[in-house]
This record gives sequence, structure tokens and C-alpha cells, in this order.
Amino acid sequence: MIIRKAKQSELEQVISLSPQAIYDGTLGEVMPSGEKVKSLVNPLLDKGGFYFIAVENDEILGWVLVGTTKDQFTEKPSGFIYELYLRQQYRGKGYSKRLMDTAIEHFQAEGLTEIRLSAKVDNPAVRMYEIMGFTTRTVSMSLNIE
Repeated sequence: MIIRKAKQSELEQVISLSPQAIYDGTLGEVMPSGEKVKSLVNPLLDKGGFYFIAVENDEILGWVLVGTTKDQFTEKPSGFIYELYLRQQYRGKGYSKRLMDTAIEHFQAEGLTEIRLSAKVDNPAVRMYEIMGFTTRTVSMSLNIE
């Protein structure tokens, strides 16, 4: 398995699989349309974000979507992990950690000193993030009033 930046020709396949990635990442709460995914991803790509993909025998196993953001108060730039996804059959083999390591190395090479991400509280990936050294910085809460 190798990890590299996705080629333009591979973006269509990644984006076509992204509804499932969002569904899994939201623990089954959201299954967006392909058009919705494009409306979310294209602005990130236009601002310099990109995918690192894990590939084996020309098959995309998974990816991490990376970009930069600025702190809303200090304007300090930081790296941001917008999406991490491994196709079901490739989970549990350490590929997610390797994708994350690649993203972290990229941000370090860019001179950034902080990386942020967001995840559903019950998402199993949260444990991996914690093991990698990520800590809770803010808490987002909601109240269902239906």
C-alpha cells in the first residue's frame, strides 16, 4: 500500500465514495447526495485542500482530506483534517493511522504548529485520534427540541 496525493483523474472516484464516508463518519445520521458532497468538497479543493489516498494495485483503499483553516479569534493558521475514510474491507489494518501520519507530516512540512479535526463523539476513530495525541479543545453540544 502506498499513500500519495490524489491525481485529478482520481477525484471523481473519491467524491463518488464520499457519501458513504460521511454516512459512516456521522454514525448513520447523514447520507448526502453526490451533489451535496461536491458542494462541500469543491470549495475546500479550490482553497488548496487536497486528498492523500491509500492505493494498492490501482485500487483506492481510503483517503484523508486535508486543508488549512484559521482560528476564528486569533487568525492563526492551522491544518485541518476534513475527512478520514477507509473502505470497510480495509479497516483494522493500520491504514487510517498511516494516512493520519502522512497528513501530520505534510502539515509539519508546511510549518504549521497545530492540526484540528472534528468527529462525532461516538465515532470509533476518536480513540485513534486520542492515541495519536489529539485532545479535546472545544465541545459542540446540541439539544433536540422536536
